[in-house]
Amino acid sequence: MRLRALLETDALGLRLLGGEDELDRAVRGVMTTDLRDPSRYLSGGELVLTGLAWRRGAADSEPFVRILAGAGVAGLAAGEAELGDIPADLVEACAQHRLPLFAVHETVAFATITEYVVRQVSGERAGDLAAVVDRHRRLMTSGPAGGGPEVVLDLLTSDLDLRAWVLSPTGRQIAGAGAPLPGPLGAALAGHHLAATRTGRRGPHRAAVAGTTYSLFPIRNTGRGAVPAARDVRESVLSDWLLAVEADASDWAAARLDLLQGVTQLIAVERDRRDAARTVRRRLAQEVLELVQAGAAPAEIAARLRVAAPVLLPGLGMSPQWQVVVARVDWSAAGQAAAAGDIASGPVAQALLEEILVDPAVSGPDSADRIAVAHTGEEAIALVPLPTPTAVAADAADAGEGSADDAAPADALDADPGLHADALLASVREPLSAGLAEDGRLTLGVSAAVHSAEGLRGALEEARHARRVAAARPGRVCAAGHHELASHVLLLPFVPDDVRRAFTARLLDPLRDYDRRHRAELIETLEAFLDCDGSWTRCAARLHLHVNTLRYRVGRIEQLTGRDLSRLEDKLDFFLARRMS
Repeated sequence: MRLRALLETDALGLRLLGGEDELDRAVRGVMTTDLRDPSRYLSGGELVLTGLAWRRGAADSEPFVRILAGAGVAGLAAGEAELGDIPADLVEACAQHRLPLFAVHETVAFATITEYVVRQVSGERAGDLAAVVDRHRRLMTSGPAGGGPEVVLDLLTSDLDLRAWVLSPTGRQIAGAGAPLPGPLGAALAGHHLAATRTGRRGPHRAAVAGTTYSLFPIRNTGRGAVPAARDVRESVLSDWLLAVEADASDWAAARLDLLQGVTQLIAVERDRRDAARTVRRRLAQEVLELVQAGAAPAEIAARLRVAAPVLLPGLGMSPQWQVVVARVDWSAAGQAAAAGDIASGPVAQALLEEILVDPAVSGPDSADRIAVAHTGEEAIALVPLPTPTAVAADAADAGEGSADDAAPADALDADPGLHADALLASVREPLSAGLAEDGRLTLGVSAAVHSAEGLRGALEEARHARRVAAARPGRVCAAGHHELASHVLLLPFVPDDVRRAFTARLLDPLRDYDRRHRAELIETLEAFLDCDGSWTRCAARLHLHVNTLRYRVGRIEQLTGRDLSRLEDKLDFFLARRMS
């Protein structure tokens, strides 16, 4: 705003004493002072209000005014309450330094002038910022220019003194201005947002965490991957981002609320761009999944994996290992307009699993570029590549952590690689439980790492079986890993002897009889096949057989027993039969 506008506002009771030619100066703020030298607190553009307590005599005026003029203030307003008329020496000093001087009537409080100026300046800044937001939206909509949401969040901080962060539904920071938001705080804010959204209340939502008030604005996904508007809040609650602002928006003017809504729309454009970038990875996962479920030849699956590996692990000069993660979101119909069976849970589970698989210590919208997630029916299925232990050791050696022979400790290479079910949910259980409320459940299963396409179908069945184990547990958010499937062995001592004998005879006796008649070594083949996790190449190498011979033997086992060794349930049955025999 300009000094001239202050003079034209009758309610402020200002009288111009000098500097009429300087009334077009811009006012950027207000400072009230009675210090003889307030320069350390001035940054330029302020209207300085003073009660003249610093003045002991006429000689004090010129040094005071010289300091203000040197600091670049817009003008000086002196109060008449203390001395009555403004001293002539002050008027002369302001004229000498070309500093506009106003007299403030004794009936007008400095607080009244301060409030007016702050309100006007903030409104103008908000208007300027709104123009920047609109320009930035056009840039981001038309192409990759604009710099991402961080640019607008920086403007919120610099122009409106608002600290803000974009958070995922689990509380992971996607964008922010200034210092990163601590992980536990982000999770707590996401939990507040999801709980409020489930009640149907409109945003922004108010949340008080650790003595600080935040306003939480939903960021609706309006792009190509968005759910059509709200048949049921449960279709989007677990996949939408949010904007967390360190302020209480409950008493904001409508113009400022509209500005923040514009910011959320801008960030929604970034969300759509990020989802579009994930399309290739999702398609790769879908193609591999369809091949695996259709029982395609391992060579065909391996060819597709070779296409996927460079996309998911760029720069890796060898075939990775793979893990499969299966997730499912289930809803009950209690208290909701739509029946649970009508809710499209598959896409929600897909977006949620993509988020869960991101390292919580990594920020940014593109931090999930190694994750490929498909959905089929109500399930989301992730294909996760893992560098081989050899590659990990080589990376350590390249980083100067030792020679190739001792780049990684033996126990580190032998440790169970990849994702672990409990660790995946450790940082997201609190916010997701708030979003699931009393009628939703998230269950998740994790397979062991497999080394080739031949083991991928078994890994999928293993992850699905682990998810069913998780579903049998209490709680809103549950996971189980492949290592927990071996806990079936704990039940064996409690199985009656006659049941054990009948079970093992039904599965293994046909193989033993055939071996006695034909010396076919089917029992030995079965044991090696199970020990090698269903890998044809490793099992053939272990038995010193051609792969075709191994396939013939496994086919004979399946024919004699009526079982399918590509199914996890049948593998488990053979495993238990061996343990009980």
